[in-house]
Amino acid sequence: MITRLDAPLKVTGGAKYGADHTFPGMVYGYVVLSTIAHGELEAVDFSAARSAPGVVGVYSPFDPLKLRTATSPLFGETAVPLQSKEVTYYGQPIGFVVAETFEQARDAAALVEVGYRELPARTSLAEGLADAEDAPPARDGAPPTLEVLEDGIESIEDAFAASPVVVEATYTTATQNHAAMEPHSAVAVWDGGEVTVYSGNQASNLQAMELASALDVPLEAVHCVNPFVGGAFGGKGRTSAPAFLAAAAARDLGRPVKAALTREQVFTATAGRAATVQTIKLGAERDGTLVAVSHDSWCSTDTARSFVEPTSHGTSREWYATRNLAISQKIVPLNVPPTTFMRAPGEAPGSFALESAIDELAEALGMDPIELRIRNNSTAPPGKDLQWSSKHLDECFRVGAARFGWQHRRPGGHTDGDWLVGMGAATAMFPALRFPATVGITLKADDTAVVATSGADPGTGLLTVLSLVGAESLDIPAERITPRLGDSLLPPGGLSGGSTATASAGTAIMIAATKAIDELVALAADPGAPFEGHEVTYADGRVFAHGRTMTFGELLRAVGRESLEVTGSSAPGEEVTKHSFSSWGAQFCEVRVHKWTREARVSRMLGVFDAGRIINDKAARSQLMGGMIWGVSAALHEGLEIEAGGRLANGDFASYLLPVNADIPEVDVQLVEYPDTLHNAVGARGVGEIGAVGMAAAVANAVHNATGIRVRHIPITIEDLLED
Repeated sequence: MITRLDAPLKVTGGAKYGADHTFPGMVYGYVVLSTIAHGELEAVDFSAARSAPGVVGVYSPFDPLKLRTATSPLFGETAVPLQSKEVTYYGQPIGFVVAETFEQARDAAALVEVGYRELPARTSLAEGLADAEDAPPARDGAPPTLEVLEDGIESIEDAFAASPVVVEATYTTATQNHAAMEPHSAVAVWDGGEVTVYSGNQASNLQAMELASALDVPLEAVHCVNPFVGGAFGGKGRTSAPAFLAAAAARDLGRPVKAALTREQVFTATAGRAATVQTIKLGAERDGTLVAVSHDSWCSTDTARSFVEPTSHGTSREWYATRNLAISQKIVPLNVPPTTFMRAPGEAPGSFALESAIDELAEALGMDPIELRIRNNSTAPPGKDLQWSSKHLDECFRVGAARFGWQHRRPGGHTDGDWLVGMGAATAMFPALRFPATVGITLKADDTAVVATSGADPGTGLLTVLSLVGAESLDIPAERITPRLGDSLLPPGGLSGGSTATASAGTAIMIAATKAIDELVALAADPGAPFEGHEVTYADGRVFAHGRTMTFGELLRAVGRESLEVTGSSAPGEEVTKHSFSSWGAQFCEVRVHKWTREARVSRMLGVFDAGRIINDKAARSQLMGGMIWGVSAALHEGLEIEAGGRLANGDFASYLLPVNADIPEVDVQLVEYPDTLHNAVGARGVGEIGAVGMAAAVANAVHNATGIRVRHIPITIEDLLED
């Protein structure tokens, strides 16, 4: 059975990533970053750098490359470096030095002298809350403030006044960086008026659009290649600074240019996850039935207000059945690096707050936290008539509780030698989405088939999914499918993000396969064809008619054809007007806190997920496990520390904490499989992001169960668990 087509190449080093490409005459670019958080460039002195060994080009807003604003249909405008003398955050790209070797470019960049007119900078979310602004409308058009009230209730305050039990608390989450293994990089090569760019990205066709607009050339003059991407998680959805700079500098110099960010530069010259502050208030009947939910959220953003971390809208708007709901989303513009999509944007930090609050309500009610969640299980988002297409969250909790041994959980946890041991649980949810996608299928005379689309595989297993769904749709063995990805010249496959790729590309494959079979059957009956005049059918990669059979390759050879090519396209349709769609999960966690050192360690985790049909069990489990580990990382490790001057105090792998093997001893995943054909013809929903949702809350809830200490911020540190 095929489990991971790209595995042999990756484990042997044969997979070629963007920066692995080299060309004759290639030169190397190094990005110069700002050392203030807010101000204006008064001068960028390249005198010493120009005379340094090997330097062939220097660029800044005073010596500009030919670039302009980049746009794409999905993202709108994307920031392009070196276009303004304004500095809005520490670590902003302000210059670019190109030399014969990377080391020469790096050393010359250290000689660049920059003069600033420094201005006051705001870098603290807590200090900026008083000047928060309403967030812009969400992508679905939802306003920043929403309210759903039952008949007879005039305000959310009245709903809380009528609630026998009320809990309220404020929760905070830290700024994070994607920390992908592959730093953002690009290699650009011009041939005449056309450029090829090799760069890890989540959508080669969208990257081509952004580069074409920035370079002011026709789209057909840009070719983007990214067959392998070393991690992305939303951080490579848009074109990176190295890609813009390499492409423009290569055109200016007439030589191939390679540019790669250093590990430290990745922390500022790319975008990350916003910090958040969230106040949640829950009102319930004494039996646990929710009467009212309010969720007010604030998130950091850059001064361009380029992204909103939709915590309240991504969780409380949909998760639980409640008669009254009020949510709000505000932004706090700061002089910090840009924010953007990061694995489960909104849902991951939002679930920490909501699922911690649900746990606090369960404690106030004296009720089991899982029983409380099941009691308030929603059949549709509050205030909406569109029911969930498929939802088995209650089964996830029941199966998970039995498998995890939840029946042994006790208030106050238990002790094991010098360790305090506690259990926690949380709900996970991520919306099931689809993007428009087109897939090409080529049936070949050697009885193989190519399934191709421009989308990317940033480690998620999409390449294998193309093979498996293609084989099923064409009714041939998967070994006879050649999947192709990551090339903007292929049919536009959309963004590999939002946990959409399998549903989007898979549905397009099924449509393309049907077209291919229809054309094959018609071809077999054409005048002069082997089955002329007969009714032809297809199965098992063969055409049948009049007691005879041929493989599709034999048929193509018989009619003098090398191949038969078709494309199939799919996009969200009328189903979005009939149902609400989501994947679901139940997260379980056991935490051990040392009595004396107060060190917290996760000892085991279990996630039980309802994500529709699973196409590749191994890849799905891997994605879910990875997300769960992200949740532990958010809870106990990750958090960027921003100094008053805007500098990141821990912007490197030495001090930005990430879990290692010793931090994650046992991860277990179980899948509750119910194909969701109301959502798409494949029946699959996304698994890439939901694993990261809820786990941080499950960790915090387990810490509370073990110690009695309720920590309302992440990451949780030893200091938080010291007893008075």
